[in-house]
Amino acid sequence: MSEPSVLVVEDEPDIAALYAGFLEERYDVDLAETAAEAIDRVDGAVDVVLLDRRLPDGSGDDVLEHIREAGYDCRVAMVTAVEPDFDIIDMGFDLYLTKPVSRSKLLAAIDTLLTRSEYDDLIQEAAALASKRAVLNAQKPAAQREGNEAYAELVERLETLDADIDELGESLSSDDYRAMFRDLGEA
Repeated sequence: MSEPSVLVVEDEPDIAALYAGFLEERYDVDLAETAAEAIDRVDGAVDVVLLDRRLPDGSGDDVLEHIREAGYDCRVAMVTAVEPDFDIIDMGFDLYLTKPVSRSKLLAAIDTLLTRSEYDDLIQEAAALASKRAVLNAQKPAAQREGNEAYAELVERLETLDADIDELGESLSSDDYRAMFRDLGEA
């Protein structure tokens, strides 16, 4: 079995080199410095994309949109200095990391994303939405969250998914349940 593939999309050469140094022992790492390079390099073989939102020739948001529209089944972490806002709710990423990011945090994020890639679509959606809710809960005051329609829809969708996941869990044998969620506690 080959090493998982990670595409680092980062326009700061020193940061890109640092991330590559953190990752190259465990992963097959490729680097892109621009949105155009990222779009050229991402394909069905990429397992994880670490994506900066601000790139010299465009937005990481556009790269993310390309990845999702092309139907690539990779997990995407936004790794950026851009403070999160409610616009992240409708974005198709899986994790949001605010720079600076330590080696341990970056490795943990990739492990989480690779674990999530094993989940079915229902679990993937719930995990991505839960990550968005956690980021917004940490960054936005309760009064702002309570008054935001998109946030309310996010919470409502999570509640629905939680119920669906509970129903799924009840239908599994104990062995199936353990096999399906064996890595969840480590994520």
